[in-house]
Amino acid sequence: MTHPTLVRRDVRTDHPLDIALHLAAGALPVLPLRAGKVPFGNCRTCADNACSGRPNMKAAGNCACPRPCHGWAAATTDRDVLSSPAWAVAWSRAETVAYHPGGAGVTVVDLDDADAIAWARENLPPTRTVATTRGEHWIYRGTMRSANAVRPGVDIKSSMSYARWLGTGTGIMAPLPSVVRALVVKASAVVRPVRSAVSAPAGDGQCPHRSPVFLERGIAMAEQRITEARTQVHATVYRTFLAVLSAHGRCGCLTEPHIDRLFTAAQAQGETARHCTEAWANARTSLGL
Repeated sequence: MTHPTLVRRDVRTDHPLDIALHLAAGALPVLPLRAGKVPFGNCRTCADNACSGRPNMKAAGNCACPRPCHGWAAATTDRDVLSSPAWAVAWSRAETVAYHPGGAGVTVVDLDDADAIAWARENLPPTRTVATTRGEHWIYRGTMRSANAVRPGVDIKSSMSYARWLGTGTGIMAPLPSVVRALVVKASAVVRPVRSAVSAPAGDGQCPHRSPVFLERGIAMAEQRITEARTQVHATVYRTFLAVLSAHGRCGCLTEPHIDRLFTAAQAQGETARHCTEAWANARTSLGL
């Protein structure tokens, strides 16, 4: 059975909140996106992405809001929440609407360019297709783990992820094929953090951070910034390394596993181990570490 909203006609309105309410009425969990396809922090504490724009998960050390207020975890079908004063500012500044594919019971194969589309037509079964700015979304019935850059120009958006709402598309939604699930397994097996003699700064042992949560939040935010980069990836990686080292490079709390996470995120975006190593070294040199 296909998701009810994904087979309904498109809503005839340009206002993001009106679109969101229409989709929520069809049981599609939605949330607002600001410029750059980035979620809002839908509470005062998290305004302007102060908490990294990621879901409220204790394990990730993110915000202490009483309920998830941003990222994919904010997606909801609750009309009262969507129309609440707490979200009013976000909707007034929103440029578009996103939805949580996993919450809708679907998986989106995000094809970024013509080469990715050509690959999909040769290797994936036909399904519901939605045109995007540069490529297409192929939507399958079923959920799985999300992952970026599973192959050139291909991202998987399902659980713990969000996708822009771009219309109902065309075609009949097919069951999620094993070949799509295999893409994430293969990508996870291939991407390994290679640090080529990179190490964490020794620091002076005086850590100004009040708790490990501050560091964890910074690393999670850095991973997300790298993962969401769609252009100028190399420059984004360098600037992110610079920001992390600027905040955490002098006190000794930055560890090898933290660096592994940053290098893994960068290499999943196509950066080579050499580029990562050079970016890290250049950032340390720039900061005098």
